[in-house]
Amino acid sequence: MTDVPAYYAHPTAVLDEGCRIGDGCRIWHFAHLMPGCELGEKCSIGQNVMIADGVKLGRNVKVQNNVSLYTGVECADDVFLGPSVVFTNVRNPRSAVVRRDQYQTTVLEKGVSIGANSTIVCGVRLGEYAFVGAGSVVTKDVKPYALVYGNPARQHGWMSAFGHRLQFDAAGHATCPESGEEYLLTNHQVSRISIR
Repeated sequence: MTDVPAYYAHPTAVLDEGCRIGDGCRIWHFAHLMPGCELGEKCSIGQNVMIADGVKLGRNVKVQNNVSLYTGVECADDVFLGPSVVFTNVRNPRSAVVRRDQYQTTVLEKGVSIGANSTIVCGVRLGEYAFVGAGSVVTKDVKPYALVYGNPARQHGWMSAFGHRLQFDAAGHATCPESGEEYLLTNHQVSRISIR
């Protein structure tokens, strides 16, 4: 009896020895997982995705086609990365200067969504359920539940964990129209005060 992997990988995917893949993952055409990367359970890795050494993905992370995840990127559970999202790991790259010992960490907390064709400059932290609009360039930290977009990305509102724009009343309360969960805005920070 042969061991059957607890994940699916398309025959064209390149899975280097030393990469760690959680149960239930699905890895599609021409993806490349390098040694030392780590995928949690039930991740979906799209076509032509590159995941470098040291990258860590939590559970149920969805990486769409043509995404490059470089060393230093850490994604918590339920993160969504749209098509052609790019991450960097050095702020001042030069071809003739080796800076492998200067890679910066980029952290995406639980539930973050990043729209297609966005660039995430290294060294930033995106808070829980932050939402980055398509085509954005993120150069600084993003607050939990914040909606940001543009180049450079700036905050334009707040989003629920279900991905809906939150409208706060004068008392700082808002309700997600889909989930019915309630949110509170105090001192320019949003917190979820009821969970479905």
